[in-house]
Amino acid sequence: MIKVTIDNIEVEVEPGTTILNAARKIGGDIVPPAMCYHSKLKGSGGKCRTCIVKVSQGSAKDPRPMPKPVASCSTPVQDGMVVQNITSPELLEARKGVVEMLLINHPLDCPICDQAGECDLQNLAYEHGVAKTRYEEPRRTFDKIDIGPNIQLHMTRCILCYRCVQTADQITNHRVHGVLGRGDTAEIGTYIKNAIDNDFSGNMIDVCPVGALTDKTFRFKSRVWFVDPMDAHRNCKKCSGKVVLWTHGKNEIYRVTGRKDEFGEIIEFICDECRFEKKDIKDWVIEGPRTIERTSVISQNHYILKAPAHRINLNSVELVSKTLLPEEK
Repeated sequence: MIKVTIDNIEVEVEPGTTILNAARKIGGDIVPPAMCYHSKLKGSGGKCRTCIVKVSQGSAKDPRPMPKPVASCSTPVQDGMVVQNITSPELLEARKGVVEMLLINHPLDCPICDQAGECDLQNLAYEHGVAKTRYEEPRRTFDKIDIGPNIQLHMTRCILCYRCVQTADQITNHRVHGVLGRGDTAEIGTYIKNAIDNDFSGNMIDVCPVGALTDKTFRFKSRVWFVDPMDAHRNCKKCSGKVVLWTHGKNEIYRVTGRKDEFGEIIEFICDECRFEKKDIKDWVIEGPRTIERTSVISQNHYILKAPAHRINLNSVELVSKTLLPEEK
């Protein structure tokens, strides 16, 4: 085990651990944001640069600082390393510049975007963005392309994190899309307009940190804070069958997604049959309400389940939405 200090907190980790994962072991506000890194995807990280940190001491053997901020998702820790994240004003200013760069070509689609309310870029812009852009040039535009019956692509919202490409590469048996072009003309596409229709293609929606890839079956149906997320499972031959049902009322399923951990990463990938075809409440075993952080806008629609966590009985289960009482806040 080696010791590393992050924002004045010392932690012991295994050799080879990245700075980001060492910070995640501590938890809390010192964890750098990450838009392209995903622990389940090999080779992810190092593209968005939002997770940059300041290394003020390289190691106990070589205490010299690193000359510039480094990507915490791809930089392994050294014994005696000292890292600054939220305790470094210069680093926070540099991250603000990264966020401004990501937002240069991002459209102001939040009022109509299905990702609003659970968008990593939205949260990042709120924490590290600026109120007014300095950019005066025309934003990028792309021709609309159809990539299949279940997934909607909005290329103008894409930040080229490569998560969807790596997901298709690593959990499906046939990838038909990728990043085409270079520089400011780079875009996600299928080149010869193939439809993305493999059994696990819907996971591209879950790993996308912005609203570039959205669920066509949920398109413009509701805001996420108006539906109730419920943990559920079913016996599935293709995947684990463990999902989150986004329900409206007692028995209407608006969408199905994979379960995410506290860092917004998918815990287990699910198949398209569970995601797009099983929209009947009777197909699922309801486990109970999904735990949502109080800081999330989704938690504003507070909900409780008035029944034991077993197979749902529509006659005995009542989903109740209520406003938080002052003592609950």
